[in-house]
Amino acid sequence: MEKFRPAFFTKRSCAFAGLFLGALLSSLLIQPLRLLPGGPIACLAAAALYGALMGVGWRVGKRQGALRAAKPAVFAESRPPCPKVLDTSVIIDGRIFDICKSGFLEGELVIPSFVLGELRHIADSADALRRNRGRRGLDVLHKIQEELDCPVRIEEKDYADGAEVDVKLLRLARDMNGAVLTNDYNLNKVAGVTGVPVLNINELAGALRPVVLPGEEMRAQIVREGKEPGQGVAYLDDGTMVVIENGRRRMGETVEAEVTTVLQTSAGRMIFARVKEKESKAG
Repeated sequence: MEKFRPAFFTKRSCAFAGLFLGALLSSLLIQPLRLLPGGPIACLAAAALYGALMGVGWRVGKRQGALRAAKPAVFAESRPPCPKVLDTSVIIDGRIFDICKSGFLEGELVIPSFVLGELRHIADSADALRRNRGRRGLDVLHKIQEELDCPVRIEEKDYADGAEVDVKLLRLARDMNGAVLTNDYNLNKVAGVTGVPVLNINELAGALRPVVLPGEEMRAQIVREGKEPGQGVAYLDDGTMVVIENGRRRMGETVEAEVTTVLQTSAGRMIFARVKEKESKAG
C-alpha cells in the first residue's frame, strides 16, 4: 500500500481543492439571490447552486489529481535505455565484459552481423597477432552471452552499398536510436560529427583513474629507457606511463618517485617524476 500513498494524497488534495473552489464560486454567484425576498425558493436555489458547483469542483479536482499521479509512471515507461551497438575494437578489447558484469551499463547489447563477420575474418587471418585478437573477441562475445544476464542480440540488418564497417555501424545506431559502444578514437570523432551518441570505454577508464598531483609520491618499477638521455619509464597498474628523470641507471628496480608534472593528452595521461633524494643517495 505504501507505493499507492503518494497518488492517493494527490487525488484527495486536488479533489478538496476543487470542492473549495466550487464553494467559493457558489458564494460569489449567490450574491444576486440575496437581493430577492427570503423564502423557501431562494433557499432551495442557493442550496442547489452550492451542491452543483461543489460537486463539479470535486469531480474535476479528482480527475486532475489522477492525471498528475499517472504522469511520472508514463514518463518512466516512455524512456527505456537505448540499445548499445558494439564495434569490433571494443569486443576485442575485452573490458566490455567486466563493465556489463558490474551492472553500470543498461539496455540491450547489439552485435551487428557485419561486425561478427569482421571478427571471424580477423580470427582466420594468416597473421598470428591478428588471429589471436580475433579469437579473443569471439571468446569475449561467448562469455557475455553465457555468463551475463544482460540482453544480447545479433542484428542481421546490413547495408548493401559497400560502405565500410564503421560507416555501417553509425547508420545502424542511428536507425535504432541507439548509441555506439567503442574504444576507437577516430570512430568516436566521426560519430560526434554525425550526431550519433557514443560511449567510449577509454574515456570511462580515464575518468576512473585516481588523481595524481605534483608533489605526491609513488612507487614504480622502471622497465625501460626513456626517449631523453637518463630517463627511465615505468607504468602504473592502469597503464599510465610514468617518465622518471635520472631513472635509467635504476632499470629493473622499484623506486620511490616524486611527481613533478601531470600532462593530459588526447592519447591519455602522462606523468613525469623524479627519483626521491633519499633513493638516489641510497643507490
